[in-house]
Amino acid sequence: MCRSIQTLFNLDPVATDEEVAAAALQYVRKLSGSAKPSKANQEAFDKAVEAVAAATRELLDSLVTAAPPRDREEEAAKAKARSAARFGTA
Repeated sequence: MCRSIQTLFNLDPVATDEEVAAAALQYVRKLSGSAKPSKANQEAFDKAVEAVAAATRELLDSLVTAAPPRDREEEAAKAKARSAARFGTA
């Protein structure tokens, strides 16, 4: 899928509405193949982002797990290490 969409489930603290909206935007951009829609498609694009964000929030609020919440700082450090291994350090 899209590398810039982050896992939002089971984080401490929980995913914010801004994070959910950002993930929804990236998802709709990926599906539409457009980072910025034309004026003619802007309304449909915005509606899709809102619908995906609402569905994402509903999903996140419905999921359950017995695993302890993941620490955001640890997850960020892991992502940075993966990036360094993949692209090298400059």
